[in-house]
Amino acid sequence: MSLLASPGPRIVEIRRGVLEKNDRLAHDLRQRFTAAGVYVVNLVSGPGAGKTTFLEVTLRRLRQAGARPAALVGDLATDNDAQRLARSGAPVRQIVTGGNCHLEAAMIGQHLEAWGLPLAQTDYLFIENVGNLVCPASYDLGEALRVVLLSVTEGEDKPLKYPALFHSADVAVITKIDLAAAVEFDQAAALAGIQAVHPGMPVLLCSAKTGTGLDDWLALLRHRAGQPRPTVS
Repeated sequence: MSLLASPGPRIVEIRRGVLEKNDRLAHDLRQRFTAAGVYVVNLVSGPGAGKTTFLEVTLRRLRQAGARPAALVGDLATDNDAQRLARSGAPVRQIVTGGNCHLEAAMIGQHLEAWGLPLAQTDYLFIENVGNLVCPASYDLGEALRVVLLSVTEGEDKPLKYPALFHSADVAVITKIDLAAAVEFDQAAALAGIQAVHPGMPVLLCSAKTGTGLDDWLALLRHRAGQPRPTVS
């Protein structure tokens, strides 16, 4: 039998069942978030895109503006990211996936229950997904906004090489823009790739180190959070 043969019907059915279960749980989470009035943002990217640093600055800036943010952080094996994010002063909880390359709606629900975060007293809940350019694209976590991060150090071809993740996102953020010249990042090619995969998707150019683009990012968050939530049936 060829090693390149397509997966059999049983494997396809198992995968379909897993995703359908996840979608049902995500629907329930979205209802819960909508009822509580908390705006949920799912941050996805490859490893090393700067999600944690970007999120730490976001949490701190939101708190300074009087908002009440919190964060759930996914990682394969450590709580290093949660310790870093806690420096912002926002409530943070780590989700250790034990090798799973993405977060799932069941994990979000279980950790929210164990955490006891008062959602009605939370304005923004950020979910920092596991660094992976493939798996997170398929898993709805009940978020209102999915943001894909791409760093200039990763190269401009990632949107075309990993189109599912960029197609599934609502907003793209190009991070570490202060390093663009040093790494000879082709910004025009990156923007063209993003628009080829997801025409019309907003793109922000940001640097957590210098603050470039962060005002635009926070303005986008405030604007999106002020819009009516998706209709829940």
